[in-house]
Amino acid sequence: MGKQNAACPCGSGRPYEDCCAPVHRGVATAATAEALMRSRFSAFARGDADYLRHSWHSRTRPARLVLEPGTRWTRLEVLETAQGGLFDSAGTVRFRAHYTEGGRAGVLAEHSRFAREDGRWVYLDALPE
Repeated sequence: MGKQNAACPCGSGRPYEDCCAPVHRGVATAATAEALMRSRFSAFARGDADYLRHSWHSRTRPARLVLEPGTRWTRLEVLETAQGGLFDSAGTVRFRAHYTEGGRAGVLAEHSRFAREDGRWVYLDALPE
């Protein structure tokens, strides 16, 4: 399977070109908070810092974003979503993001908040555990 038809890192089972690529390129928007979460995971997996900053709420967006070159994001597990649908203005997604770094496996667990800004879903912040 060529890179063009490679499975999307978000775990949808669809090819990247038919899944998160249009959102990353700005020709489509994420319809739900979960879809935005999945597109952000794919951006981490692909090293797309520009998209990550673009998909971050203007109030909480970092001035700079440097991705760790030795971190390889390998799998996303969406555990729970609350609100964040087509007609909502806010929502949360609880997830586990699996990665390897320096030959060791790790997991980032987060309960993220998402909101609409200028009509599109953006990442706001992480809820304290």
